[in-house]
Amino acid sequence: MKLAVDVMGGDNAPQAVLDGVLAFLKEKEAEGVNLRLFGNEDVLKEFTAAHPEIANRIETVCTTETIEMGEHPTEAIRKKKDSSLVKALEAVRDHEADCFFSAGSTGAVLTGATLIVRRHKGIKRPALATLIPTTAGTVTEIIDCGANTDCKPGYLVQFALMGAAYLESVEGVKNPRVGLLCNGTEEEKGNALVKEAHQRLMAVEGLNFIGNVEARDLTSGAVDVLVCDGFDGNVMLKTTEGVAKWIATMLKKSLMESTRGKLAGLIGKPAFSTLKKKLDYTEYGGAPLLGINGGIIKGHGSSDAKSVKVCLLQATRLVRGGVTEKIGAFAETLNIED
Repeated sequence: MKLAVDVMGGDNAPQAVLDGVLAFLKEKEAEGVNLRLFGNEDVLKEFTAAHPEIANRIETVCTTETIEMGEHPTEAIRKKKDSSLVKALEAVRDHEADCFFSAGSTGAVLTGATLIVRRHKGIKRPALATLIPTTAGTVTEIIDCGANTDCKPGYLVQFALMGAAYLESVEGVKNPRVGLLCNGTEEEKGNALVKEAHQRLMAVEGLNFIGNVEARDLTSGAVDVLVCDGFDGNVMLKTTEGVAKWIATMLKKSLMESTRGKLAGLIGKPAFSTLKKKLDYTEYGGAPLLGINGGIIKGHGSSDAKSVKVCLLQATRLVRGGVTEKIGAFAETLNIED
């Protein structure tokens, strides 16, 4: 197995990406996995010179351009042909790598994956999926969480099938429960998109569709895959991240306001540390872009070395789980109308 890594992508690149590569190669799960690193020549030469012990596990491809976070995605992909992001995607397209990872521009990754690697035949739109920890000790997958702001009912049906395939193959969730994000659990609730998608999802054989699910159940463990359009999914994801940070900040502020609070904070420090770990996005990897004819993992823009390592482990499980092949196989048989 070989993974293509965009070394130059992300707020903390290239150092965080390279540190993550080193950490990944030390993991038992990484045995049998080689990496193809794409990036600046000086950066890659310095890295390989400093770590000769991993020479047999990595291959470097020097590039002359970098796609920055603020660039227009389509223009950047078309103009910067020798960027680390484009070259890494081309490696997946040309079957020189099994999966791609980048913490760079989300728009550039989505655009590049669609234009270069391309969608599976039969897939209307690729979708981003992300995992959220629940109070039940499980995870809920949000799909789509930002790739498609405007959707049709048929897209949501495909999102459900792709999300279920990923969760079962990569996270080991058997017969995942699939729910549709709605403003109520009743079948008649929702806008025109949700109502039509609900009816179509009920008719899909082999899909464990449990009906409409409200946003408050995202973290309850009541559903495994939460299907929505990319606009609502992204708003819900960002709101969840913001609320988590707000609670942590307010709790710390309250504890520091008095001697009694400081003492309580000291006593409860182990519990707070455990909670912080459970809420840490670096523990859950990146967002796979499903529906593309090759593995794609998009890391958080602010990914540190730990997050990069987890994303590469996630990419390894995606390839070993045969997710791309499974989605490709059923995509050609779906014949879903918009």
